[in-house]
Amino acid sequence: MGFSQLLFSWTAIIPVIVLLYYFFRKKYTDQTVSSTLFWSEIMQETRVSPYLKHLQKNALLYLQLLALLLLVLALMNPYVKKSTIVGAQTIFIVDTSATMLAGKEQSTFDTHKKEMLSLVNELDGRPVTLITTGNTPKAILQQETNTKDIEKAIQQLQVTYETAQMNKALDVAQAFVGNTPTSIYVFTDALDKKQLPMEKDTVKWIVKGSAKDLTNIAMTRFAATTDGQSAMALVQLQNDTNKEQNVKLSIENVKGKEIVTESVALPPNEAITKTFKDLPLEDTLTAKIDAKDDYAVDNSQTVLLQTATSKVVVDQSMHQLIQKGLQTINSSVKIVPSSQLADNLDATVVTNQTALLEKMDKPIVLFGRDDVEKVEATGEISTTSDALFAFSELKDIYVSAVYPRFDDYKTIASVGDQPFIQRSPEGDIVVLADIADTDWPLHPSFPLFLWSAEQELSESVGSLGIFTPNEQRAVALAQGDWSIYSQEEEFLSSISNGLLTAPMKPGIYTARSKDEEKRFIVQLQAQERVIEKGTSYTLGELPDNGKEEISKTSFVPWIILMILVLLVLEWEVQRRRGFTN
Repeated sequence: MGFSQLLFSWTAIIPVIVLLYYFFRKKYTDQTVSSTLFWSEIMQETRVSPYLKHLQKNALLYLQLLALLLLVLALMNPYVKKSTIVGAQTIFIVDTSATMLAGKEQSTFDTHKKEMLSLVNELDGRPVTLITTGNTPKAILQQETNTKDIEKAIQQLQVTYETAQMNKALDVAQAFVGNTPTSIYVFTDALDKKQLPMEKDTVKWIVKGSAKDLTNIAMTRFAATTDGQSAMALVQLQNDTNKEQNVKLSIENVKGKEIVTESVALPPNEAITKTFKDLPLEDTLTAKIDAKDDYAVDNSQTVLLQTATSKVVVDQSMHQLIQKGLQTINSSVKIVPSSQLADNLDATVVTNQTALLEKMDKPIVLFGRDDVEKVEATGEISTTSDALFAFSELKDIYVSAVYPRFDDYKTIASVGDQPFIQRSPEGDIVVLADIADTDWPLHPSFPLFLWSAEQELSESVGSLGIFTPNEQRAVALAQGDWSIYSQEEEFLSSISNGLLTAPMKPGIYTARSKDEEKRFIVQLQAQERVIEKGTSYTLGELPDNGKEEISKTSFVPWIILMILVLLVLEWEVQRRRGFTN
């Protein structure tokens, strides 16, 4: 603490003058009384509480002296020294990954938010840039100097559950540095010093990590499969502590009903695998562990049993453009001789053999027909609202000939008034034309159509698969308005142009249109199921040898407020005594 205006210390003589005036003033006045009967009683009361009587009698003096002393103090401008952030600007890099939710009484993320808010008071007008991590780092604030806006942005930060990918965020921060002396604060759980770019001498790195004594018991893997009559599940648990841990493991269906439960003993710093057979057939299974650790997000996983993909085989007699197109989309696509197609009952088959429509267990893709003759076709292509055309808009395609239609199949695309593409009641996709009779392969819609057909038939119709938090992915959906809902039927977002952006929280979600719905799962990535030992350190020095700058916080506003309160008290004392006195 110090005083910036010691020159005004001479004003301390003012309260001394008032005090001297009090000493030399007349202490009493002559008063004639008619009786002394009550004199002894009054003196007795005075002796019992002399200090209180003295205070009551001299209250106005003490209040005036205190007010004058505070005024003298204000004139001398007392202040307290406070260190501030070094550099001409400040950058906050905030890790918003799921592991930031680890913590004991408070999560690492909330602890870092409090630290950032306290640092805002040390900015002293310096601009702030706020960057959050993720697959695409975002600059929430850019060179912001308004303290209220900075505090509001910090308070609105939330965990996005995405993997941090800190290198990308560090690159974004470097773009804001230039040649300006900068303090960069990295709020994360753990960061290796080797990851920090140390090429510039104008940057000071301050890394704020998590606590070092956090414990974690994680479910690192959960998989399930079915033979059509029962289910089998595999669960892998990891104990990252130095003590044996006993946890309760349970597997639930989509309604939260426990199918199986078991107590599991986990050796220290080891992983164990549990297998469960002959489980009831469910389309959704969730595994949970009841563990006492500091990170709860990785204590559960969900799987959709119908999301397993099947292999795709293509008739060797098919046009080369069909074969190459499908192999480009899926490298596991196999080319099979026509005579061996019927042996692939567990695969999605692409062929022109009409007889396989009745033989195959799974829906197939038919390009052309081998049981009838084709006829000439004229006219423009028209389509209905179907998931196959979510990305492959059939425009300006020339078709010279088509095969006759299947009477009980649904037509989803036509050439003039003749069917071009049909769907069977069992889900088969039929293209009633040979590729050689069209110029379709010359259009972008052709590979997109192949992709949509492969995605639809190799995946379960009722599922969109597994997503990571905030992942954006093109999905094959019928044209129309599609929305995403949580398990609690809460509307979350809309799907536009077939591009689905997954919610950020792990769980089961539903994509729903007016006539159809498909479920999908959001799961944590493997990196987010492991918490690392926290690291905090400082690297780099600024040109001023890295010394923290000092700011002076003045006490004058508080002193003036106290003086005003004392003046009010003086007025009240004078009012009670009577202004005429």
